[in-house]
Amino acid sequence: MQNTLPEISPQELKQKLDNNESVLLLDVREPSEYDIVHLKDARLIPLNTLPQDIDSLPSDQEIVVYCHHGQRSLYAVAYLQQNGFNEAKNLIGGIDQWAAEIDPTLPRY
Repeated sequence: MQNTLPEISPQELKQKLDNNESVLLLDVREPSEYDIVHLKDARLIPLNTLPQDIDSLPSDQEIVVYCHHGQRSLYAVAYLQQNGFNEAKNLIGGIDQWAAEIDPTLPRY
């Protein structure tokens, strides 16, 4: 297995979204965190339920996984990659870095 998992910076992701590229945003935080703040159109699948819900994800689409700071999403990307989701990437710094660099209107916690 490769040592480094694929990552994407908040700037790269914003560019993809601005270009209307087909990207599935996957939020692996808890529902209470999702309620505080999430990226528009993001799909919530908490990390601990990912194994049960993995079949509902498209294996042929780019998936950008995020959490609060990027740690849980790293585990999720590793799991997805092991299960054939070659297009899964981790959002560097999670939603916290996104809020800091891209959208300062988002609440931070």
